[in-house]
Amino acid sequence: MLCTTTREGYDCNFMTPQGCSFNGGTCHPAVEACQGCDRTITVGEMVFCRSYPDPAAKWRYGNCNFATHVKGETQEKPKLNPLKASKRASRGQ
Repeated sequence: MLCTTTREGYDCNFMTPQGCSFNGGTCHPAVEACQGCDRTITVGEMVFCRSYPDPAAKWRYGNCNFATHVKGETQEKPKLNPLKASKRASRGQ
């Protein structure tokens, strides 16, 4: 349903025929950590998140899971010595 409060004309999952069903009745503006994300939209002079109405809550305990500009940490697998691996395989371990 199209938003009729803060993000007029944009699709919003929280809009109902009675109005915005999100806590407080309106979306909250994006926080500084959201700068550079592909999911932000600018309405007037305010920046909002398209995916979540309260972006500050997503950043409270770490990285936002919707953030497109944050790369996740990947752990490198330990290097495996091929000679030791072949010996283990021959022993049946």
